Amino acid sequence: MGYVAVKGGTQAIEESIKRLKYERLQKGTVLDVHTIEDGMRGLIDQVMSESSLYDQSLAAIAIKQAEGNPEEAVFLLRAYRSTLPRKHVSRIISSEDMQVERRISASFKDIPGGQILGATTDYTHRLLDWELEKETEESIQDWLHAYHAENRLTEYDQKQMSELSNLPKVLDYLRSEGLLQSCENNDLNPEDVTRKSLEFPSKRSERLQILTRGQTGAVTSLAYAVIRGYGALHPTVGELRVGQLPVYLDHPLDIGQEEDSYYIGDFQATEVEMLMPVTVEKERGKKEMEFEIGYGLCFGQNETKAIAIGILDNCLENPNTDFPSQNEEFVLYHIDSVESTGFISHLKMPHYVTFQSKLDSIRKTKEKASVGAVGGGNE
Repeated sequence: MGYVAVKGGTQAIEESIKRLKYERLQKGTVLDVHTIEDGMRGLIDQVMSESSLYDQSLAAIAIKQAEGNPEEAVFLLRAYRSTLPRKHVSRIISSEDMQVERRISASFKDIPGGQILGATTDYTHRLLDWELEKETEESIQDWLHAYHAENRLTEYDQKQMSELSNLPKVLDYLRSEGLLQSCENNDLNPEDVTRKSLEFPSKRSERLQILTRGQTGAVTSLAYAVIRGYGALHPTVGELRVGQLPVYLDHPLDIGQEEDSYYIGDFQATEVEMLMPVTVEKERGKKEMEFEIGYGLCFGQNETKAIAIGILDNCLENPNTDFPSQNEEFVLYHIDSVESTGFISHLKMPHYVTFQSKLDSIRKTKEKASVGAVGGGNE
């Protein structure tokens, strides 16, 4: 595609960038990066998930640079991620090793280990808290001091906390009763969608990667469409967990030896296992209800997105051309934040040549129609 050169383009662009910085700074307030990192947990988690880069400090810088625009922050962080070398590959992470901070099931009231509410807005009144206008560093320190005093852990409490890394999976009890099919471990190397172009039909590892990198609103919207009628599916949360997952690296000279692996840290993740009721036809036309699984996992505490991923995961495992939500090409090509916002934004770029071509075509068509109308009148 060709473009007509814009006179004075370089200087105009430089001045536009200066104006952008002015808009961010004009009120004379410097938004501290550490303040964003410490006080905007939800936005940080969303940006890290959609960028597929777990680093709260970098996410905070991207959010500041993007003036709080999540799509632009994700674009910045993905661009930075593409410059990083891949020096190591961690060991396979088992979600059973999660140090649980929050764990609920909408399927069962009583689950082994109990329901752990943790930190959530689910039970708040969703009313504006006007006290936040008066919040100061001194008032925060006073509140934290009182909170720590109230929640000082006893020896028994510490023992209970240590057991939160070994909680059994709720769905294992359904499997033990034969109500849910067992799953075999698939230890094949997953495809990497950041290094290899997506091809259809896609593999599940590719689909899950794209879903967890997907724009949170787009993933949620498509999952909502599934529940409303595009597939007529009404799932139930079998188990939702939020917690810290450990990362281990093998010794570079002795790969595969358990004693030579190195613990390098934790990252917070949200994991969901969804239960999908399906009717299965058995022998002699007899129909029975069974459950299928939808799986979702993403960085940080992003529960709505993880649930939506679980719904779409199940939909894409059962393709159906009647519904766009079960069409992998439709879903996977339209949920990516950088791809979609990038293409929409490019419409602001100069399209002078192509638009003038369209105008010429319209003018010629109208001219021919006008000549034809005059000629018809003379006859």
